[in-house]
Amino acid sequence: MSNALPSLRQLRYLVTLSETLNFRRAAESLYVTQSTLSAGIKELENVLGAMLVERDKRNVRFTPLGYEVVERARKMLAQAEDLVQLARGSQEPLSGLLRLGVIPTIAPFLLPMVLPVLREAHPHLQLYLREDLTERLIDRVESGDLDFALIALPYDTGDLIVRELFKDEFWFVARQGDKLAREKEIAIKDIDTASVLLLEEGHCLRDHTIEACGARRMAARHSDLEATSLFTLLQMVHNGMGVTLLPDMVIKAGALVGSQLAARPFSHRVPSRTIALVMRRSSPLAVDFELLADLIAAHHRENTRTRSASRARR
Repeated sequence: MSNALPSLRQLRYLVTLSETLNFRRAAESLYVTQSTLSAGIKELENVLGAMLVERDKRNVRFTPLGYEVVERARKMLAQAEDLVQLARGSQEPLSGLLRLGVIPTIAPFLLPMVLPVLREAHPHLQLYLREDLTERLIDRVESGDLDFALIALPYDTGDLIVRELFKDEFWFVARQGDKLAREKEIAIKDIDTASVLLLEEGHCLRDHTIEACGARRMAARHSDLEATSLFTLLQMVHNGMGVTLLPDMVIKAGALVGSQLAARPFSHRVPSRTIALVMRRSSPLAVDFELLADLIAAHHRENTRTRSASRARR
């Protein structure tokens, strides 16, 4: 029996191929040639003495053993990443490379305000940002591709460590001529759920809106109109296709400035989402995690106090 062990490079090749099921795309994402990728996976199969991938001219299929090896490879790669981060963690906190994932309904509204503060406080930090849907970000944190992810709760975070940062309340948004938009405050029960526009499947804001309006009431709606992004959602409301709910951070970031849209607060039982930072339990970056979480939470508290003081003066 050979004493050879799989290399991390070979395992990375296999995991990437499992994500794309295409040798060309997998090779491009790894910045290697297709022949190099194919040879690396063949070497892995020779080391293990078993077929992991079935190949033909049109399709790539993984064997049952192949799928099991992929799952174990993900964990091994994550642990290898943690070794590197462990060494880095002995240096100055929040320095060097940090890989942060952020969902699309947070990234363009919170990051422009937080990043300058973060750069000033930690000038040696090199931040790599990835914007994606919650499910994929959580997968990337678990696999070690990302260190942390900034997401919105409620959402099933599995075994990840979760640090809740702040509540992000929802506002009712409609065209200025809408009947409810003439009110100073809105009650959830007064919203016609048939007119509520949603983001498409995969966006957690969609689920939060359904929960806020009432899942049973929303189940009765028959609209097939769905938006691929928040900005598309705003255009749909602007064109009179319906109404929607938007988070406070979106409103405060000026998303409605210059539009014909009106935002109204809710009178009671104010729906909200919770902004949270998540990290895998094996990560050695606990200090960095807490520092980043504290910075974002403190920034939000300061902004909230500033806005409250400004309203009081007016």
